[in-house]
Amino acid sequence: MNSQLKFFQELKIRNVTLRPAHILAPMAGITDTVFRRFIKRLGGCGLIMTEFVSSEGMIRQNLRSRRYLYYAEEERPITAQIFGADPGHLADAARMVEDLGFDMVDLNLGCPAKKVVKCGGSGLLRDLPLLKTIFEKLRAAVSIPFTIKIRAGWSDEEIVALDVARLAQESGVEAIAIHPRTRIQGFSGQARWEIIAEVKAAVNIPVIGNGDVMAPEDALRLHEQTGCDAVMIGRAAPTNPWIFRQMESFARTGSYEHPSDADRYQLIRDYYAMLVEEETPGTIGKMKQFASWFTHGVRNGAELRRSVQSARAPEEVLVRVDEFFGNSAPSQTSDQVITSS
Repeated sequence: MNSQLKFFQELKIRNVTLRPAHILAPMAGITDTVFRRFIKRLGGCGLIMTEFVSSEGMIRQNLRSRRYLYYAEEERPITAQIFGADPGHLADAARMVEDLGFDMVDLNLGCPAKKVVKCGGSGLLRDLPLLKTIFEKLRAAVSIPFTIKIRAGWSDEEIVALDVARLAQESGVEAIAIHPRTRIQGFSGQARWEIIAEVKAAVNIPVIGNGDVMAPEDALRLHEQTGCDAVMIGRAAPTNPWIFRQMESFARTGSYEHPSDADRYQLIRDYYAMLVEEETPGTIGKMKQFASWFTHGVRNGAELRRSVQSARAPEEVLVRVDEFFGNSAPSQTSDQVITSS
């Protein structure tokens, strides 16, 4: 084994240990408790994050916010991510997060959605004085570790990652995750990893890299090019939920397994069964939503997607998945990918 491959093995954010230093990014409509537990059970994920939760909704104690903040013990360590723009309300929301027993609290400064930007998210990157007040109030409100997730800035003309990182460190923020695209970019174009490297060189707090990591080899390149302390996986997770386990194997041995058709069958069946068992609100909708992701790489996957999309009940989806795979998993074979080093 090439010892140089060892990367993202462990990260400590004060009293919270991430082992390995692989983080599931918060994703609206995706990272609910079922998906988080599902990812955790597959292995290789060192930190789970909730969907972002509105601080205003938390204070009003609306049903959606309560649902977003539900978690199971097996998800630990777990971070709740909040968003908003009112310093006092964010501090109150952070206290609620601590009272609920979360290991850490994270502030969303990266969401590019218009409805979020109006009341927080990446919109706050245009108001550093307000950000300073928010950081200080939130830091004073809780005793658990406080982290943030940011974008590079609002636009190419307003790249503020370095300024925000320095301000965060001065204000007691204990780690910063960076998605090096601008708010204007959304998810288009290429993530500018050099911004992550610049931030890593400028601050002493842990820096978490995010953006364009779709395979273990990408994670290695991210580490080599930026020196960041951990990797955060977002969009790759729904299409390849094994990516955390693959990264762990790749960092340890230089190789990792690609899932077989049998693995994919078991993955789909297990996730859908968890949704049915949990009686999750909108179960049939979740099944159809994830069908387009989980069937990525499945032979004749379009046929399975069409079958799932036309189902009218969760139980019918399970039957159709079984029928598609012939009621028994195909042969258990996996391909090995080995580095050429």
